[in-house]
Amino acid sequence: MHRRHGFTLIELLVVIAIIALLMAVLMPALQRVRQQAKSVACLSRLKQWGLFFAMYAEEYNGRFMQDHTALPRENRWVSALGNYYKWDDELTCCPNAVKPWVDENGVSSGAEGTAVGVTMAWGYMNESHWARPMKGSYGMNGYCADVQAGREPRGDASWYWRGPTVAGAAYVPLFLGAQRYNGVVDAKDSPPLYDGQGWAEAGDGRMVRFCLNRHNGFVNGLFLDFSAQKLGLKELWTFKWHRRFDTKGPWTPAGGCQPSDWPAWMRRFKDY
Repeated sequence: MHRRHGFTLIELLVVIAIIALLMAVLMPALQRVRQQAKSVACLSRLKQWGLFFAMYAEEYNGRFMQDHTALPRENRWVSALGNYYKWDDELTCCPNAVKPWVDENGVSSGAEGTAVGVTMAWGYMNESHWARPMKGSYGMNGYCADVQAGREPRGDASWYWRGPTVAGAAYVPLFLGAQRYNGVVDAKDSPPLYDGQGWAEAGDGRMVRFCLNRHNGFVNGLFLDFSAQKLGLKELWTFKWHRRFDTKGPWTPAGGCQPSDWPAWMRRFKDY
């Protein structure tokens, strides 16, 4: 008869230690892969939004929705594009920011205007001109609107891109990761003081609404030519947000900005 031998305690401990070591090595890599997958999914969603905006502009004689008016043609993209995205409020969210700070029952997580805002969707809201309460974590460049004179949220009517058929459309942000459903920015707007600073704290510094570290130093965006790209956070100040936007403003190297001028949490990111 042959005696059958099992593993000794020492052997079991060695195996467990090796498995633990492998897990410690692999988990960060798996996390990076997971984040990369979400970034790719986000870009894919933005490409879909490019189709929605293109179809809307074609239907309305090359013009985008009107803003800050009470005219029959819907304003705000949430309602204006509803028939295209079928009111799917998952499509309105970046995969890295799907939990709303206010849920469909009106229960608040208390996250609005806090550091976690970078990874959260804006809560279920129902503006008077929206068809239903919605959540989302994308926002539209407020200068991409068929704005009426005297109704401009910032600047004057000459600042606005009324439709996609313009020179330099590849440099005009249209729709990107955001803390709110829209924003009208200026070249002088300061960056967030800390990662995820809430838009409500920033006053008129509305670049805070878009300068979100959702993809490891990047936020994904759609341009006026309907191309979707990863945008460096410091790069946001170099795009042509409106017709009078200074792309060599104080937060660009051309405008004299030094790496040390950025808030500490942004200094490690690429300069443009």
